[in-house]
Amino acid sequence: MRVFVVGGTGFVGRHLVDRLLQGGHTPIVLSRSSRSLPQGAVFVRGDITREVPDLKGAEAAIYLAGVIRERGQSFRAVHVEGVKNLLLAMREAGVERLLHMSALGARKGTGSRYYETKAEGEELVRQSGLKWTIFRPSLIFGPGDEFFGKILRGLVCAPLPFLPLIGDGRFPFRPVYVGDVAEAFALALERGLFGAYDLVGPKEYTFRELLALVMRTVGRKKPFLPIPLPLMDLLVPLLSPFPFAPITRDQYVMLKEGNTAPPSPELMALLPRPCELAEVLPGYLRC
Repeated sequence: MRVFVVGGTGFVGRHLVDRLLQGGHTPIVLSRSSRSLPQGAVFVRGDITREVPDLKGAEAAIYLAGVIRERGQSFRAVHVEGVKNLLLAMREAGVERLLHMSALGARKGTGSRYYETKAEGEELVRQSGLKWTIFRPSLIFGPGDEFFGKILRGLVCAPLPFLPLIGDGRFPFRPVYVGDVAEAFALALERGLFGAYDLVGPKEYTFRELLALVMRTVGRKKPFLPIPLPLMDLLVPLLSPFPFAPITRDQYVMLKEGNTAPPSPELMALLPRPCELAEVLPGYLRC
C-alpha cells in the first residue's frame, strides 16, 4: 500500500516508516528535509502547515505531526491548520483512509493550548466523512523521547543535592513505548481497524514513581524536595517563556492532570505483549 505520511521524520514517524517498509508498504513522507529517511521511503518536500500537498497515487494517509513546545511553529499551525490541509488534499486526490495521532487528554477547556488544539484537529478528522482511525497516546517513551530523555533526565542529573517534586507527585501516567505506537498504527491500517482509541502502556505510575525509576536507571540517589503547587503555579508562568525553562506552562498543566486510561480490548488485541517502561529505559537513559 502507498501511504502518505505527515510527520514521518519525527520521533514516532521514524519508527512507523520503518514498520511500514517491513510490512511491504511504500511510505511517501512529506518533510522539509530528506535527512534520515530509510531506503525505500519516497521523499516529498513540503510543509503541511503552509501548503496543500499532492496525494496522487496514495491509498491512505497518516498524520503524526505534533509539537510539544512552540519553537518556530505554533500548536495551532501543526495540530489544526496542517490537518485542514491534509484533509483538503485527501478530498482532491480521492484518498479515503486516514489514521491520525491525537493525544490522551485532548479536549476543550483544559487550559492547555496543546490539548485544545489537538482536540480541534481530532474533531476535524471525526467530521471529515473519511474512513478514520484516531489514536490518543499517553506519554511516549523510547530513544530520543522528550519527557524521559530530556525533562526527567534533566531533573535527575542536575547538579543538585535534592530532586524537586511537584506537589505530592501523585499524578498518574501510563507510558507507552514508541515501537508499540508504530505497531498499533500499522496494524490498524492493515487490519482495517476504525474508530478512536486511547493508546497506553501496560503499567500505571505516579509522577513520583517515574522520577524514582529514572533515578534508579541512571544510578542516582537523591531525596525528594516537594514544591507546593501554589508556588509552582506562580513560578511556571514566569519561567515558561524562557528557552532554559525545564517545563513550559502547557506541560505543567498537563502534568498536574496526569495522563492515564485503561487499555481497551481493541488495544490489547493489537498489542498483546506491550513493552514495559522499566525494561526499555536502561537501554537509552544515562546521565
